[in-house]
Amino acid sequence: MFSYILSPHRLLLIGFITIILAGSFLLTLPIALITGIGKSQSFIDALFTATSAISTTGLSLVDVGSYYSLFGQIVILILVQIGGLGYMIFIVLVISGLGIRLSLGGKLILQESLTSPPYEEVVRFGKMVVFVTFLFEFFGAAVLSLYWMKDFSVQYAIYLGIFHSISAFCTAGFSLFPDNLCAYRDSIVVNVVIDILCIGGSIGFLVMYDIYHAIFGKLKEGEPPKRLLVHSKLVLLTLPTLLIIGFLLVFISEWSNPLPSWKDRFLTSTFQAISASTTTGFNSVNTGAMRTLGLTIMIILMYIGASPGGTGGGVKTTTFGLSILSIISVISQSDELIIFGRHIPSRTKDKAFVICASAILLIMLDVLILSITEKASFMEIVFETVSAFGTVGLSAGITATLSATGKIVLITTMLVGRVGPLAIGYSIRGKCRVVPVKYPEGVMLVG
Repeated sequence: MFSYILSPHRLLLIGFITIILAGSFLLTLPIALITGIGKSQSFIDALFTATSAISTTGLSLVDVGSYYSLFGQIVILILVQIGGLGYMIFIVLVISGLGIRLSLGGKLILQESLTSPPYEEVVRFGKMVVFVTFLFEFFGAAVLSLYWMKDFSVQYAIYLGIFHSISAFCTAGFSLFPDNLCAYRDSIVVNVVIDILCIGGSIGFLVMYDIYHAIFGKLKEGEPPKRLLVHSKLVLLTLPTLLIIGFLLVFISEWSNPLPSWKDRFLTSTFQAISASTTTGFNSVNTGAMRTLGLTIMIILMYIGASPGGTGGGVKTTTFGLSILSIISVISQSDELIIFGRHIPSRTKDKAFVICASAILLIMLDVLILSITEKASFMEIVFETVSAFGTVGLSAGITATLSATGKIVLITTMLVGRVGPLAIGYSIRGKCRVVPVKYPEGVMLVG
């Protein structure tokens, strides 16, 4: 009975909620705010920020750099790091440091948290995740710190570099600048470094793990290099395709926007496509001033999101890719779905469709509620809702004016987007129930 109540999915959800509540409490303390702003932040606003941080969304009701003190900013940064890696990673680090072996239940929770290989390899995989994360973040922090030293003091430049590097790799999108990264839209250094960090965090640790073993497996084991998993191949096909299409459509949409040069247009279009597709949420232009085509393509990119096992959100690239290929398979009347010479089980296809459909249903419900509670246009509400579900953090400009109901709706949406619709469903439903009786098939017309 106890194992049923505390199933891996429920423990994962309870863990995130506990960390969110702890972070919310810390952000309500007067020490978390810059002196002179007020005695404390309301709990609902602190809860919104903490959820946004742990879900690596980046939506904020206030300007983080001018509203929160150093203490408050560090609390947000820690929540972002925990949310990006998954809190189970830190438990693994502590347990490994004490020389204690992780239990089977703990391995299953870690596996669910990271979308990692089978639990036999999960601890080794978890250590690789930590190493890769800090490698990327150190690189980003070093380059950005050196770049910002020309504008700020050495200490503050290093702090800016660390904060934005972690925020970028964890696909959070929190920035300490009042206009996010608009002031650096023409900076090749900032654009390239942030883009690399965003893609690195969103591509998925399993893909990195798979690529590493495919390249270096022969050197270590004396055997032919292993072939990439179908999962990795689909990610490496879908992600670049989405980025290229997104860049082209955003570039076309914002063609007549008053940007000084071709370089600025290229950098901003690339940056915004990557930011939306990797669900990072940084912006180098005023998102609310973008045209309908640009906003629409970014909504699509935010809905699809990053890849499984990474720090990003959305329904995920493989889920979307598998759904499209399944549709093509049905239209072509194929008996099986074959991808890269491998058969895809029906259960996997069903999960992909359920994730996509449940995400759309949740977004529709949110839009319906926010259309009643908020004074905003339909496009602004849809954009904000998809941004929250995809844990992106881009906004059309209505975040700061949300009502209490609107904040609660988006808090719930960000949590569902981070944990995953299916994981939420599993945590509510419990263990799988096997039907002992096989019923006769029913006739049903569809389409």
